[in-house]
Order: sequence, then C-alpha cells, then structure tokens
Amino acid sequence: MAFNDAMGTDVAEVQDACRLAGLTRTYGKGAAMHHALADIDLSIAPNEFFTLLGPSGCGKTTLLRLIGGFDQPTGGQIVIFGRDVAGLPPEDRPVNTVFQHYALFPHLTVAQNIGFALRMLGRPKAESAATVARMVALVGLEGMEERKPDQLSGGQRQRVALARALAPSPKILLLDEPLSALDAKLRQRMRSELKALQRETGIAFVFVTHDQDEALAMSDRIAVMQGGRIQQIGRPEEIYETPANRFVADFIGGANLIPARNGPNGAEAAGLGVIPADGRPGEAVTLAIRPERLGLVAGPSRQAGDLGPLRVAERVYMGNELSFRLEGAEVPLHVTLPRGGLRGAQDFAPGDQVWLRPEPGALRVLTS
Repeated sequence: MAFNDAMGTDVAEVQDACRLAGLTRTYGKGAAMHHALADIDLSIAPNEFFTLLGPSGCGKTTLLRLIGGFDQPTGGQIVIFGRDVAGLPPEDRPVNTVFQHYALFPHLTVAQNIGFALRMLGRPKAESAATVARMVALVGLEGMEERKPDQLSGGQRQRVALARALAPSPKILLLDEPLSALDAKLRQRMRSELKALQRETGIAFVFVTHDQDEALAMSDRIAVMQGGRIQQIGRPEEIYETPANRFVADFIGGANLIPARNGPNGAEAAGLGVIPADGRPGEAVTLAIRPERLGLVAGPSRQAGDLGPLRVAERVYMGNELSFRLEGAEVPLHVTLPRGGLRGAQDFAPGDQVWLRPEPGALRVLTS
C-alpha cells in the first residue's frame, strides 16, 4: 500500500514533513538505564534542509535512526506527513537513508546500484530505466553507468549513493554524516552540490553532522544537540549570533566565554570592568562574544564602553587576518582582525597594552 493511500491524506496538505513530540529513547534498566534521547520536540518542513548538529554521543544518529525506522522509540511520537509511524519498519516509511559509508553493492554497476530499490519495489522495467537515467543526470554521472564502485572516486561513489536513495522518490532523505569520508577539498565542493540537489528535488533533507562549518553552510535550520537533548533550534545566523546557552556558544565557531557576576550596575568581569547587563545581583553569568566582533584600540583611542586594559600575549599572521591572544582577564581572550583593505585594522605586537571594543549588540549574557 502506498504511504499516501495508507494515510488517506495528500502530503501537500500537511504542514510538517516530520514532527517529533516527546520522543525518548532509553537503553538498559534501573540504575544502568541510559537516556540516549530525552523529550525531543521538533518539526521539519517539507522542503527544508534540516541539520542535526552535535558532538559524538549527543544522540543525533540515534534520532536519525528513529526517524528512519532502524530503531524504535521508548516513548513519544514520530509523525511523517500526518501519520504516526512509530513501530513501522523502514520499508513502510516514505524516507530513504544515505549512510556514512554509502553501502554500495561492489558487484553491481552504477546503473544497477541506482535501480536496485526500484527492482525490489517491483517497478516496471521501462519506468525503472527512465528513473535511473534521470537520477544519473541529476547527480552528474552521465557516461559512468557501467562502472563498478571500485572504478569511482569517493565523490562519485557518494553521488551514486545519493541517486540510489532518491530513485524511489522518498518524501524525506536522511543523511548520516555522508561527507565524513571525503577529503577537505572534496567535502567543500560536495556541500554546494548537496544543497543544490536538495533545492532541485524539493524534498526534506535531514542531515547529521558534527562539523559546524557544514551545518552553517548548508542548512535552512539547525538543531544543536548535547546529552540527548536539543539545546537550540534556529537558522544558522540565529544559532551563531544569538546562542541560547554556553554550550551552543562554545560549540558553534570560536567564542570568548568570560566568567562574570551581576552587580548593581551590570556584569562585573575581572580585568574588564563593568558591562551593562540585566539580571539578578550576585548571579553568575557568562559573557559570550565572537573573536571577529571585537576591535582592539590603544590607550589614546579609548572610548566609553571599551573593556580593559589587557596585554597582547600572542600575535598570529593568518594571511587575510591577524589573530591575537590577550591576557589580563580571568581567561585568555581571542580577537580576529581583518588585515589590509578598507577594513584593515591597526596592528599590535606582543606586550602592547590594548582595550577591547565590542561591536554594538555583539556581547551576549548567558545564564546557563
């Protein structure tokens, strides 16, 4: 039975491609019980590139396996295009998965690998051949239809895996760190190709990665995970510029995390003075600011709101940027300044006394 028929609902009428409500997954019992996932709530739109991002062991792959039907939840709902699929096996869900190591059949050609699922579904030969040809063109493998996997590069094998997963026309494509086996240059190219492929097919991609750059470059929205829980969901710029807590600020890109305590006039940080902030007096907070959103000024150029004084401990030349490590606060601080051009910054040497000048709105006060 087709998934649409089983639901009795046109997927075009359903707002969410996938909705998770109160989803939990535990392993073991009693004192040995491990909560791999706890109270996961999220919704993914039908045409969205949605990324599950977090360190190893945070639960992102477990969550992907639950959506795909390779594992079953302990509690909660998995609703795909309006139907609760918890308990259904993978073949009864309108999803397909691209695994980390592609899992191509070594004895089959490119065309045979792509058409394998279609044969298993009993599609007519003419229809399958037309679909395979369309998938080959979609992923740019024309002329390679008769090659075996061992005759392909890593990037080409990945494209075969993508084409094979897309051939049965899934409503959602799950991708479990599919770029991790590629070298850095190829990974960067494949990011653009994956995003273009998602736009062209118009289906929901759910992408698992631990790589922050991948997530920021490719995603419409990101769910940052840690300890089996979602720490924040948002667009890449929201996650980066307005982290919800200390973990998100630290995990996504580089951030200066400065211990402080709220006083009567603001947050007081050792070596930096008082920084305007709301909060309960005496409350411990963390001040978070990105290195590229800080300026450096010498004493004669100081203005109200500059923080310091600090001392330049290290200067690193990085081509188009200069990176500085500063001492004098409770923790070392890092500043990245553009070099040359209209935005070229004043240079400093180790031992120089400097003050920090945060960009307006760049300083975040975090209480967790």
